Amino acid sequence: MQVRQEVRGRVLVIRLERPDKRNAINEAMAVGIDAALNRLDDDPDLWVGVLTGTPTVFCAGTDIKEGSGPLTPRGGEYGVIRRERSTPLIAAVEGQALGGGFEIALACDLVVAARDAVFGLPESLRGLVATSGALFRAPRALPVNVARELLITGNTLGADRAYGLGVVNEVTEPGAALDAALRMAERICLSSPVSVRESLRAVHALTADSDITGWEVTERAKAVVTASADMREGIDAFFERRSPNWTGK
Repeated sequence: MQVRQEVRGRVLVIRLERPDKRNAINEAMAVGIDAALNRLDDDPDLWVGVLTGTPTVFCAGTDIKEGSGPLTPRGGEYGVIRRERSTPLIAAVEGQALGGGFEIALACDLVVAARDAVFGLPESLRGLVATSGALFRAPRALPVNVARELLITGNTLGADRAYGLGVVNEVTEPGAALDAALRMAERICLSSPVSVRESLRAVHALTADSDITGWEVTERAKAVVTASADMREGIDAFFERRSPNWTGK
């Protein structure tokens, strides 16, 4: 099982467990995330969700070889990226959260990260663009110049810098991110679930219109890149374990 669910009181822990592929998302994994988050959305006894990976990696994004499958009906990409949620979701990040893995964290409400966690958007190094929300969520969550840096250089952010920039809510020692996220979830459970739900809905409503524009510009960028020779070269180079030879076409 690539996605495991565990109920702890009123908290649903969702674990990504495909360590041999650095928790890269294929279709089966996306379906599993979608099912877990549907449960979180629909069960009134569950008040908070915590999404985590394995002890050494959060998620490396889409499995380039297999693909992540079609958009799920309620969650979109990976079962989470376009989901309209009112139940809080915390990302507990150990190790790498790269590409779609970082986009999953950006789709959550709160992020707890181990000090050695790494966040990045390496798509441009492969002739791709970020297609799961980072083109507009990264500039929203980060200073615009930092978002640009991640999107066009492939540079990464460590947890401490991400905390200083406001993307990460809490930094822990390595191996302690899940425990800290569970403590944060318990603090949320001290509040009225009605108050929490309506507060999140209000905050989400503030960005709903800009999300529409964000998805439009993402689709335009995706169409241009998909038609390019550079994308084909980037993917070939990835599988052949070599540096790409870009043509700019």
